[in-house]
Amino acid sequence: MTPKEALHTENAPQPAGPYSQAIVSGDLLFTAGFGPQDPATGEVAESVGEQTRQVLRNIQAVLAERGATLDDALKTTVHLADLADFQEFNAAYREFFSEPFPVRTTVGSQLANILVEIDLVARLQG
Repeated sequence: MTPKEALHTENAPQPAGPYSQAIVSGDLLFTAGFGPQDPATGEVAESVGEQTRQVLRNIQAVLAERGATLDDALKTTVHLADLADFQEFNAAYREFFSEPFPVRTTVGSQLANILVEIDLVARLQG
């Protein structure tokens, strides 16, 4: 069985419950679902575009703990509080990824006082 290793960084929001920011197993890295809180201030932007950018910066911080980037992403799962925000979300999301884009699932979800949450699976390089 492949062991698992928890990752932690102060540069992303801290878990609000009994879970890890990310787990590495073999050459795969799995993140928790990250919200748009700024890790330094705890503040949350108002627009879905700015929230998306902060979520992805939070995920970048976790990836950096293992020398990975968003270019290593294989799959993302996105939860939007309102699917009517898809166009603004998608424009901000596109700023962070290049082709070939990771596969993505986007769903409407009931979120607690945020507009977007994203988790990611990445493959670590040798």
